[in-house]
Amino acid sequence: MELIRVQDSDYKKTYDLYMTFPENENGYMNNVYGYDYDKFLDWIEMKRNWSMGKELPEGFVADTTYVLSDEGNYVGVFNLRHYLNDFLREGPGHIGYCISKEYRGRGYATKGLALTLDKARQRCIHEVYMSVNKDNPASLRVQIKNGAYIHHENETEYFTRINAIEDGASRKEIVSKFYSQYEEEEEENVAE
Repeated sequence: MELIRVQDSDYKKTYDLYMTFPENENGYMNNVYGYDYDKFLDWIEMKRNWSMGKELPEGFVADTTYVLSDEGNYVGVFNLRHYLNDFLREGPGHIGYCISKEYRGRGYATKGLALTLDKARQRCIHEVYMSVNKDNPASLRVQIKNGAYIHHENETEYFTRINAIEDGASRKEIVSKFYSQYEEEEEENVAE
């Protein structure tokens, strides 16, 4: 099982996967709902730019969207926001995800979230903020299996936190990794 950035995925398979998601289900907003294939390809290019922090609309943050692939089958999507603004901090948080209905109940959300948490650690995100609708206990269990605890709640949602610091990591290692990440990104951007 692996996460593939949408811009590196098989676009047709990714499109077919997204078309299995409703427009809004349990708090997951399918922003490409109803898109034809050409418009979807434009969205892929937009996501490529957003993952590099380029051409972000006002109020948006850099993010990377991944497809969860199991033996070539695209089963779900996971979106990792690279940092939070006030809206995200008090709302959706760092990670959003959805598993196609035909693949639910098989542990894909739990494994996909674990893989996405690894990506968060690589970006030096040490406390992951998430949210989940109260009427979606399956998703809450997925988060708890990955180390989440309920930080606070409102009438409709739980707001969870996951400590994403690697066991035994020292402050010096964390800071060093944080700065080296940006040095690597600068080198990648120069090479493009």
